[in-house]
Amino acid sequence: MELWILFGTFTFLLLIGTPVAFCLGAASFATIVYLGLPPVVVFQRLNSGVSVYALMAIPFFIFAGELMVRGDIARRLIEMAASLVGHFRGGLGQVNISASLLFGGISGSAAADASAIGGLMIPQMKERGYDVDYGVNITVVSAIIALMIPPSHNMIIYSISAGGKISIADLFTAGILPGMLLAVSLMVAAWYVAKKRGYPIGVFGGWGKVGRMLISATPGLMLIAIIFGGVRSGIFTASESSCIAVIYAMFVTVIVYRHLSWDAFVEAAMAAVRTTAMVLMVIGCAGAFGWLLAYLRVPTELVAFMQQLSDNPYVVLLLINLTLLILGSFMDMSPLIVITTPIFLPVAMAFGIDPVHFGVILVLNLGIGLCTPPVGAVLFVGCAVGNISVWDTVRTIGPFYLAAFATLMLATYFPALSLALPALFH
Repeated sequence: MELWILFGTFTFLLLIGTPVAFCLGAASFATIVYLGLPPVVVFQRLNSGVSVYALMAIPFFIFAGELMVRGDIARRLIEMAASLVGHFRGGLGQVNISASLLFGGISGSAAADASAIGGLMIPQMKERGYDVDYGVNITVVSAIIALMIPPSHNMIIYSISAGGKISIADLFTAGILPGMLLAVSLMVAAWYVAKKRGYPIGVFGGWGKVGRMLISATPGLMLIAIIFGGVRSGIFTASESSCIAVIYAMFVTVIVYRHLSWDAFVEAAMAAVRTTAMVLMVIGCAGAFGWLLAYLRVPTELVAFMQQLSDNPYVVLLLINLTLLILGSFMDMSPLIVITTPIFLPVAMAFGIDPVHFGVILVLNLGIGLCTPPVGAVLFVGCAVGNISVWDTVRTIGPFYLAAFATLMLATYFPALSLALPALFH
């Protein structure tokens, strides 16, 4: 009965449009009252959920990304990508994906990627005769790349949700190869659709132009090296690297590029505050929800149930992936990470799956959910930027979904994709 109250209250509130954080908090409170526990337990778990030092990295990484969005970094990265792949068939589509790979490593946010890259690329694609749905499809699905490569704050949330025992440096490293594989898969899909629709092949501008664009974009790209190199080498923690990222972003956008105005700085700060408040509220309420799941022995019961269904880890991973894909279509990513990690991570580990490998699977899987209706936050951002309906976008997005799903299956069943790079540093 306790689980019916917990999940029933949560589902009902979610269906009537209540914000996710309040759904989690109210469901937890109702269940606590039914169990006869002191209601203050909810607020204690909420407080302990956000009182984690590693969470300090999230607001600073978000702020650094906002500064980069408004500080001319995205435009320079797009120009560099255009010099490298703009001459391929469907060139602007290939540029869009390549820019997402580069910018994702700076912003660490799928929504920021879709907003910044889409805001620059989709209007250009319209002007040059590309169909709007093609530009939006590429923008939306390629934004998932930002979730996989450093500095992905979703990897930090996963580490904290797992009890803080999983190395953030290992998670940052583990997402690099799957993120690059996703970019390649999407480029193949973009080429296929471009060929089918008869989009033109561009002209290569020469390696001299590539060199000039690389020099122009290098100050922004250096942020990736600073964050990843510093965390991986142990020079500073993820939280410390986020503060350094903000300082460096300020230096590049104000001193080097001289593009960040005072108004843009205020906008970036306000956007970071809003996003951080939303994320931390969700994490706190999901902490109370997750504590109740553990108290009611849900992970233990789920492990036993999965073992009854199958003793094959491949089958179990498939079942977990399907469940996460469905959940990701109805809920935002941050709360799902906090909720599902305590449930599915013990199951995965019981079947011998490495927690770092599972983290990559979880983040990539839920990232696909951000691009699928009815609650795909990144999908809605892309449609708003492209001024196109969700239906018109989803109607033709199939090849890009297929590329993302194929990458998910490869990352799931070939652990070396996730674990090979972290192993090099041990």
